[in-house]
Amino acid sequence: MTDRDQDRSTDLLIQEVDEDLKREQYAQLWKRHGGWLVGAALAVIVGVAGHQGWKSWQTNLRQAEAGRFAQSLELARDGKAVDAAQSLSTLARESRTGYQAMAALTQARLLAESGNAAGAAAVYEGIAADQGVDRIYRDLALIHVAYLTLDGADPAQLERRIEPLVANSPWRHSALEISALLAQRRGDIVLVRQIYKRLADDGTAPPGMRQRANEMLAALGAADGTKG
Repeated sequence: MTDRDQDRSTDLLIQEVDEDLKREQYAQLWKRHGGWLVGAALAVIVGVAGHQGWKSWQTNLRQAEAGRFAQSLELARDGKAVDAAQSLSTLARESRTGYQAMAALTQARLLAESGNAAGAAAVYEGIAADQGVDRIYRDLALIHVAYLTLDGADPAQLERRIEPLVANSPWRHSALEISALLAQRRGDIVLVRQIYKRLADDGTAPPGMRQRANEMLAALGAADGTKG
């Protein structure tokens, strides 16, 4: 046998011994920890299956609630506003996938359009007070409450409620317009002009609101009493 053949045989022997040692180590590891490893593997499998099942359940529930919302809108289009509002009220209470605020806001809108301003305001108040609803929807509901109760609510109290929205809210322009209307109720015409001027000059305000502001400024006239 040449030296090269001897070296090759030695390498093979070392490799076989090494593999035997590894098999023995694996066997010892399995004997000690095999049960735990199986349990962990099963836990992973069950966890993945459970997550997939939960996602499927969520998807099915979301689709079901979307269908209920669409059916409510269909009732409204068919002229059955009362039935639609009731259906939306039920969905708002039972929703578990995010349709709560959307259903309640739509319900309040239908009530307002049907002439039930008090009922609509009550629904909007419920949304505005619900800490589980996203802030943007709560603020929108408060804006609607202000518009609906503008003539009867205490101006100072309503002003305090909407004041935070003037400074920092997507609905700040509506809050400003309400502030102008409340100032007009109090007879503070100077403040009314200031607010409408601010709205008219605000390029980020909705075009319709800017137009109304300019029309109110023209109707109020200049500070010296002359018409614009």
